[in-house]
Amino acid sequence: MGRTNITRPTEFILLGLSSRPEDQKPLFVMFLPIYLITVIGNLLIILTIRSDTRLQTPMYFFLSVLSFVDICYVTVIIPKMLANFLSKTKTISYGECLTQMYFFIAFGNTDSYLLAAMAIDRYVAICNPLHYITIMNHRRCVLLLVLSFCIPHLHSLLHILLTNQLVFCASNVIHHFFCDDQPVLKLSCSSHFVKEITVMTEGLAIIMIPFSCIIISYLRIFITVLKIPSAAGKYKAFSTCGSHLTVVTLFYGSISYVYFKPLSNYTVKDRIATIVYTILTPMLNPFIYSLRNKDMKQGLMKLMHRVKDQ
Repeated sequence: MGRTNITRPTEFILLGLSSRPEDQKPLFVMFLPIYLITVIGNLLIILTIRSDTRLQTPMYFFLSVLSFVDICYVTVIIPKMLANFLSKTKTISYGECLTQMYFFIAFGNTDSYLLAAMAIDRYVAICNPLHYITIMNHRRCVLLLVLSFCIPHLHSLLHILLTNQLVFCASNVIHHFFCDDQPVLKLSCSSHFVKEITVMTEGLAIIMIPFSCIIISYLRIFITVLKIPSAAGKYKAFSTCGSHLTVVTLFYGSISYVYFKPLSNYTVKDRIATIVYTILTPMLNPFIYSLRNKDMKQGLMKLMHRVKDQ
């Protein structure tokens, strides 16, 4: 593409993880199983929770929704990436790029709000167990779920509308494997001061709200657990949070590394870090929650036996 001003380019070229032709098929072979494992693993989590009456609790309700969102999250990114591994052009239309960016931002932030809802659930279960059923009733769970979807989608819509106002006049090559916000922003030759300020203010607030809920919830949990006299009691309380804390650490650790820095500092290392929270975390979630959770393991075994009996 030339260097004349183009308000809306017809298409972008996704450079991907590597521009070397000899790397494309090995990358396809590597990421196809990852996608299949992610989808099948998260579907198993959903089916296990839906089929076992003992898992009909707020914590597992949010976990099943998280698994559904993770399936949507990776489906927004990986199928296009796989297609590009086998394509010579590696193009994505302007409209498709904005659509991918919209759902990537929306589902990514929905993940963080669901993790916050799960942290609140653990806080109530450990710090106020006698009133757990009353506090975490169906109405409040639905309210938390609605907020977990509405806020991220409104946030994503704002960023897409701002991106759509940009003028692109330089290269149309996106140095990434999908249409992420910052790599696309680097291609714009118009002022994106408003966009960057929005990212660093509204965007930061949207991220910090669930993160603050998680931190406050676990601080209260930690204080409560320290008051438990027996070591066995402390272990039992913490064991219900271990899986959730592992996922939170993976998710927020990689996000903070990629996004909490100036736009000019966005590098190849950030592309690799992005893989952690966009692809690896959704894939690892079923393993983290099933292997470290006795109820989930028992529920999964029951589901397997039912399938075999049929």
